[in-house]
Amino acid sequence: MRHAWISRVGIITLVGSMILSSGLVLMTKSAQAAAIVSNSNTSSMTSWDKNLPSASRFTVLADFGGAAVRDNNTGLVWEQSPEMLNHNWFQALPLCANKIVGGTAGTAGWRLPSVVEIKSLQDMSLPYPNINTVFTVPGLVAFNNWWSATTSSTNADDAWIVDIGGRVNGNNKTNGQGLVWCVRGPMNADAY
Repeated sequence: MRHAWISRVGIITLVGSMILSSGLVLMTKSAQAAAIVSNSNTSSMTSWDKNLPSASRFTVLADFGGAAVRDNNTGLVWEQSPEMLNHNWFQALPLCANKIVGGTAGTAGWRLPSVVEIKSLQDMSLPYPNINTVFTVPGLVAFNNWWSATTSSTNADDAWIVDIGGRVNGNNKTNGQGLVWCVRGPMNADAY
């Protein structure tokens, strides 16, 4: 009788464990599926898989008081009118981090773009300097150097700087001067 009771307890324990394990596997698979859907929705905004024509590439964002522009190719949000003052790289980083765009109810959370991101603003279908006129930057002309967050791969004292003509060069982080064009969105500057 005792063996029968132990056997029944063992079977009940075994069946219960199997049901519990099945439930956990199903829950885990559901969570993984939800994460994949969530990530695919997010990545569609930042996947860089589009090449829209100039006329539909950028959208001025009303939620930012019209002071920010979304790049519909990349999903990045750029300030529409960056200031035209030179800074060194160490000044440029906190300038973006402390920036608020969109007036008194503006939005924080800006950063310096990577070298690839700032290069992505160039639209080769447009006349030189290849920048869409949605950006209302007084005096935006070629040969303005824009800082990137990306450290030079050949000299750690330099960061990559991009002129609107499209050239990328190293510029000394401490002594070099450049303009700052802030952006919002996910990024890893060191990946480039």
